[in-house]
Amino acid sequence: MINLNANVNSALPTADLNSIGTSKAGSTDNQKTDFADTVKQVGKYISKVDDLQQSSNISIKDLLAGKNEDITSVVSAMAKADISFKLLVGVRNKLIEAYKQTMNMPL
Repeated sequence: MINLNANVNSALPTADLNSIGTSKAGSTDNQKTDFADTVKQVGKYISKVDDLQQSSNISIKDLLAGKNEDITSVVSAMAKADISFKLLVGVRNKLIEAYKQTMNMPL
């Protein structure tokens, strides 16, 4: 039986979003470490998205080779990879848009 009421959040890789943007306003050293932590978190998320893409490719190859006959697991792996990639691209687009708006601000 196929579960049609699947939770979308379980398909996305998890990231610690609480640690992003929690810097103190007065300390430049703290801001540098917070920025470095944010970059590390983003790198981990990108790595998780890549892992989902790779596992999706492996499951497709196994299905085509006849090693796996469960098509629902292949479709599920593809959907997880697709959703996580679309989320990553959406976040990237928002960051680019915010950067462009910041650059257009008058001084």
